[in-house]
Amino acid sequence: MMLPVAGQQQTDSTQTVLTQRRRFVRDSIAAQRAAFSLDTIGHRTDSVRYTQFRETMYKRRLTRQLYDAVFRDIYNRSQQTGEISQIEVNPFLPFAGRVIANVYIRRLNVFGQSVYDTLRKEGNWVERVGNRLHTNTQENVIRRQFLLFSAGDTINPTQMRDNERLLRTTTIFHDARILVAARPGSKRFADVYVITQDVWSLEPDGGGSSPTNFQIGINQRNFRGLAHQVYTRFNYNGTDPIQKAEYQARYAIPFINFYGRKTFATAEGNLLWFRDIKQASIRLSKPFVTPDTKVAYALEMNITELRNRIFTPTDSAVFFPLRYRYTDGWIGRSFRIKVGNAQDERRARIVVALRGTRYTFVKRPAVTADSNQLYQNSRTVLVSVGYSQRQYVRDVLIYGFGRTEDVPVGGLLSVVAGADYAELGQRSYTGINFSRGQYLRSAGYLYGLVSIGGYMRTNQNRLEQGTFSATANYFSPLIKNAWGQMRHFLNFRYTTGVNRFNNEYISLSGTEGLGVSTDALRGTNRLQINYETILFSELNVIGFRVAFIGFANIGLISFPKQSLLQTPLYQGYGLGFRFRNENLTFNSFQIRLAYYPNVPGISQRFRYDFEGIPTLRLRDFGIEAPTIVGYQ
Repeated sequence: MMLPVAGQQQTDSTQTVLTQRRRFVRDSIAAQRAAFSLDTIGHRTDSVRYTQFRETMYKRRLTRQLYDAVFRDIYNRSQQTGEISQIEVNPFLPFAGRVIANVYIRRLNVFGQSVYDTLRKEGNWVERVGNRLHTNTQENVIRRQFLLFSAGDTINPTQMRDNERLLRTTTIFHDARILVAARPGSKRFADVYVITQDVWSLEPDGGGSSPTNFQIGINQRNFRGLAHQVYTRFNYNGTDPIQKAEYQARYAIPFINFYGRKTFATAEGNLLWFRDIKQASIRLSKPFVTPDTKVAYALEMNITELRNRIFTPTDSAVFFPLRYRYTDGWIGRSFRIKVGNAQDERRARIVVALRGTRYTFVKRPAVTADSNQLYQNSRTVLVSVGYSQRQYVRDVLIYGFGRTEDVPVGGLLSVVAGADYAELGQRSYTGINFSRGQYLRSAGYLYGLVSIGGYMRTNQNRLEQGTFSATANYFSPLIKNAWGQMRHFLNFRYTTGVNRFNNEYISLSGTEGLGVSTDALRGTNRLQINYETILFSELNVIGFRVAFIGFANIGLISFPKQSLLQTPLYQGYGLGFRFRNENLTFNSFQIRLAYYPNVPGISQRFRYDFEGIPTLRLRDFGIEAPTIVGYQ
């Protein structure tokens, strides 16, 4: 019997290792492709009408080119078939406790692909050009700044799900998904696949009516794929006697990585040089990124000069200069409370926070006990203790036009107390906030918030600047019909002020009120109800989803010596449509025809509006800085 020599034994061992490595690479690539293709998830199924129209357009070369240039088929339809009416099972639970062997990152093109269908290609030349012009977020930026885990960590299912939501809530990503794949033949290790899709980051801004009256600006939300945000704007009005040129700039660095350490802190600087406001500010902040975040903080300093406006008793506007320095800082600590079993994702928390704020006025009008109290020098110290319990349900077609939306489910109770050291005397402050939101099984989603707060002046049994506010928001389940999918939205808001300072008002005006702007809808007590129905159609033009809307807004507003129920019921009704491309950073665009039968201060009852509206976000149940109940 011949024994193997040392060299031959070493060669066989090396060959075995190489074979194992090749098999591992092959299996990893196969698993990665399977995870990234997701052929069984989200197959695109067009409607019969849409398919017939496409086939008709494809019969001739010219109409086919026109179709490819203008229309894009709706993809991800199976992901948009309805809401999730019950809490999903966490998909990462089967891998709990496994060690992360490798983290693979797949960055998708802005247009064409989807986190649910990564094999889909661009639909037309517009998308192809757009993908070439955009710089995707750099892989090392995603890995170093946006991930809560890394290779070698143990898989925490709750953390994984939080990280997926965190990626979706940033302004640079349209959507994101995290997948875990077990390594073949191993019960200890697993690979993690992170799929991200950027939004188109370059957003032009501006307009104009003549060479002497124009505005131009650029908003870059992901500069060179570094996630840095740069905004600059220049306005010019040659006929303005006060200031012809205006300028604005902003630079922000989100989730800073400090010498290899993930801080999840954001630094930003702002400069405003407008006619009515001039401001320079810096801010460093870290929120409670997830319910598991233990410490959060923020520090802001600014210098502001205003050309302020106040209303006299005769409702005429008076302008005066105002200049002040503002400093604000807070820090909070979260403490975990064990509730339920080990797989309970409600993750109840107790949060304790401390905040200090200072206003120092350099230029202002005369301040007395009866006038201009808002402009007194002051230093406020607040402390809060809160209880928060939250989880998230993935849904679609709420405020977005197809992107994944994370709906918060849970509750919050917080108590705020502190002292205000102001020129006109020391005051103590107390406030309470309670909110709750949940799906009503198959009946939709309901959110409610009640806030009460006010100051008590030392040595006086008198409430000042008191506020009581109650809010309720509801949206229905998705309702399918022949034209698309529909939701109904109903919002209720009641606000009343108690012994507010002079020149403190709330309004029914603007987009959050009746939908029309006028100074005549001012008061100290307000009740409003807003109803809106939205039909998310199957129409998709150049990547823009189209939704048709109908709305009815009604409201009451009064001053302290008036009965709210005896004031006129102001009304607004209308129809219109919105269109938005979720792959772009632009606001949604809206065209409306509205009728306001009895709103004072406007010249036309029928109004036609074309405007950009920001995308709304669902209210969360996270506790941040101690805050005075807003009177707005």
